[in-house]
Amino acid sequence: MNNTDELLEKYLDEIIETNERINLTRITDKQEGKLLHLEDSLAVIEEMNEAPEGFYGDMGSGGGFPGVPLGVITQRETLLIDSVKKKMTAIEAILTKLNLDGNISTYSGRIEELSQERRGEFSVLTARALSSLPSLIELASPLLCDQGHLICLKANVDPSELEAAQSIRDKTGMRLIKDREYDLSDGKTHRRVLVFEKYQEPTLSLPRRTGMAQKRPLH
Repeated sequence: MNNTDELLEKYLDEIIETNERINLTRITDKQEGKLLHLEDSLAVIEEMNEAPEGFYGDMGSGGGFPGVPLGVITQRETLLIDSVKKKMTAIEAILTKLNLDGNISTYSGRIEELSQERRGEFSVLTARALSSLPSLIELASPLLCDQGHLICLKANVDPSELEAAQSIRDKTGMRLIKDREYDLSDGKTHRRVLVFEKYQEPTLSLPRRTGMAQKRPLH
C-alpha cells in the first residue's frame, strides 16, 4: 500500500468514525466504504485527467466523495461544495487533521450562490448521485470556464433523462462528450459516467433562482 492509499484509507476511517455523531454517509462498514466510496470515486480518474487543468469542484459533496479522493490523486486545488454546513464543518476538521487542507477546502452553501461568487472559475466539476442530468448541467454551466467539464457519476440513467439533458444543450451551453459504463471490482456494482463540456455561453441567464433547477428543470 502506498502513502496515497494509506491517506485515503485514513480519511475513510475518519468519515466512518465521525458518522457515528453526524450523518455523513449511509455506509458504516469499511470494506463497503472502500468499494463504494474510494474505488467508486477513483473510477473516474481517467475523466478527471481528460479535463482542462485548473480548479476542481465537487458538487453536493456530502462526505467528501468523490472530491477528496480525486483531489488527493490529481493534486488539483479542490473545493467541496455542500449546502449542509454541519457536514462541511466536520469534513473541514478531518481535512485539517490529515493535513489535506492545503489543496482541499469546503464551501457550505447553495451551488447557485457559489455561481455568483466564483463564476467561470472551475475547470472541472463532479456530481455523484446528486440530481437529474438536466439539473446538473444547468447548475454547473455558470461555474465552469470555457471548455470546462462536468463529470456525472451515476448508477442508472433513464434514456428520457439523457434526452432531456441533450435537448437543453444550447440553453445551458453544455454538450455531452463522453458516456462510459463499467463495473466496480465486485463485478456486480454497475456504474455510468457522463461528461459534459461547456462549449459556449448559455443562451439563458444562469443561475436561475435558488432551487429552480430541481423544482422546474429546463426543457
